[in-house]
Amino acid sequence: MTFHLQVVTPDGLAFEGEAEKLSVRTQEGVIGILPRHIDYVAPLGMGEAVITDAEGKEHYAACIGGMVAVHNGKVRLVATTFEWAKSIDLARAKEAEQRARSAMERSGISERDLKLAEAKLHRSLVRQAVGKRKY
Repeated sequence: MTFHLQVVTPDGLAFEGEAEKLSVRTQEGVIGILPRHIDYVAPLGMGEAVITDAEGKEHYAACIGGMVAVHNGKVRLVATTFEWAKSIDLARAKEAEQRARSAMERSGISERDLKLAEAKLHRSLVRQAVGKRKY
């Protein structure tokens, strides 16, 4: 049994097709969506998204921000950032981590800049973890 899944980003359509399962991090924690899920809407957090396609193959992506909605058995994930594991440049993600850590260690950093550096650090760590799942 499957459901129709559409993943969209500001850059366009990232995935459209039938899926057996979607696992994604919301702001409240990780959720799993299966066929016949009740109608549902939630804001997304920063984390790994796993799409199990109609053939049972898992596809991994870094998913950051946006929302997920289930309506009448169809699922739409609208992400601010959605990056497939195979597309993640691990060296670039590691450099982003180092830049964020350096920014956080600066003396006199404002509260706003500290929060921004923390978000960049979290994003780089998510990208690195997902990027290691290349298949």
